[in-house]
Amino acid sequence: MLGNFSYLNPTKLYFGEDSLEALKEELPKYGNTVQLIYGGGSIKKNGIYSQVMELLKASGKTIVEDGGVMPNPTVEKLRDGVRIARENQVDFLLAVGGGSCCDYAKAVSVSVHCDEDPWEKYYIRFEEPDCKIIPVGCVLTMVGTGSEMNGGAVITNHEQKLKIGHVFGNHVMPKFTILNPKFTFTLPKDQMVAGIYDIFNHICEQYFSGEDDNTSDYISEGLMKSVVHSSLIAIGNPEDYEARSNIMWTATWALNTLVSMGKSTDWMVHMLGQSVGAYTNATHGMTLSAVSLPYYRHIMPYGLAKFFRFAVNVWGVDTNGKSKEQIGKEGLSRMESWMKELGLVMKLRDLGVTDEMLGGIADGTFIMEGGYKVLTKDEVLDILKNSL
Repeated sequence: MLGNFSYLNPTKLYFGEDSLEALKEELPKYGNTVQLIYGGGSIKKNGIYSQVMELLKASGKTIVEDGGVMPNPTVEKLRDGVRIARENQVDFLLAVGGGSCCDYAKAVSVSVHCDEDPWEKYYIRFEEPDCKIIPVGCVLTMVGTGSEMNGGAVITNHEQKLKIGHVFGNHVMPKFTILNPKFTFTLPKDQMVAGIYDIFNHICEQYFSGEDDNTSDYISEGLMKSVVHSSLIAIGNPEDYEARSNIMWTATWALNTLVSMGKSTDWMVHMLGQSVGAYTNATHGMTLSAVSLPYYRHIMPYGLAKFFRFAVNVWGVDTNGKSKEQIGKEGLSRMESWMKELGLVMKLRDLGVTDEMLGGIADGTFIMEGGYKVLTKDEVLDILKNSL
């Protein structure tokens, strides 16, 4: 039975080849001074930066640039962004980039008027903001995180060897997001496939929990099948508009809170992957791909009915003459073959993880209680060993 819930997602989406023009409608709503947030400079090479700047200037905005957002935004970068916003009395944050830029913008938005250290308040004590929040808008150039339509903001503290995500409420979600699939065409292949697996695993985290035959699971199965189908087209032709648009749209729906409504969720793969990321600074999607199969093979006996369903409904495994366990294992084997075809990292050693790191990574892994099995620290360590 689905649990009780209320559902609201306040983010307005503009999708398609001409979606950037929506800035003309949105920008006048949000004050005069805009902090333009972006990453390492790829948007200047591919022309997106100049398009955005032209629209910002046409709207009469004072523009304050905040570039150099790294793939795993650090607490030092967060504090620098807060400084920029305070010094320039910024009214609006516009993130142009992938999920890291969107996450960073949301973290800045709740920190500018915060009287405490944002790392301690939001990422150690997991408190909600009780201060003025600067509104955020996003122009997405890389898909995977779903950050464009949720309240999540992941920040890394290398000194403490922690990578932590805080999922803020509806009031922190972006006010709008621009989704132009063509903006993703110039991504390097490894970033594209890392994003694709991030999408797929977001769905898995919400799917592999609960035993109910509910609407969310039917939606999740359709989303997973869409990701698999479009990903195989995209790795052959990265500029296939239909495939890239379907991937972009699925990424948004995978983590805009819809499919999690009324059911428990897992998130242990993300907890494992984020702890790996804190030690290695590896690409997020690749940390997930390296730990996923050892984790799912470990918990399959505790949620066999769902793994059976996954094998049949997502991967089309033939059930004739096989036990549920055999079918579940075959589903995970099909998933593994697809992951290898994409070129994902399958072993932690390929991300720079050493045997000596495993204890610290295990200690830095948050234990979640929504999945089929609440792990012990020893089980976490075993899964990490099997991921090497």
